[in-house]
Amino acid sequence: MTAMKRWNVEILIGEVDDRTYAEAQLYDEIRDDLVGTGQARPRPDEPHSREIGDEIAVARALSDLGHRLLVTASGDLEEAIHRPVSLDH
Repeated sequence: MTAMKRWNVEILIGEVDDRTYAEAQLYDEIRDDLVGTGQARPRPDEPHSREIGDEIAVARALSDLGHRLLVTASGDLEEAIHRPVSLDH
């Protein structure tokens, strides 16, 4: 491997009303505008519910970020080759 790039994802987790909320933001050399979001509703009557809610909200935020990145890549590819493309997971 001759060259490597570093992309970073920052994850923020908080609570809004009775929901856990997460944001996953991608930072690379050209952009910092891709943000995925996710939510979960922890059950206060279950042990470890908050930690599990964090995991679910973060997983959903990362999944959303991945989808947004795939949509962005599709648009960039269409612009480069001047025809429609469809990228699947």
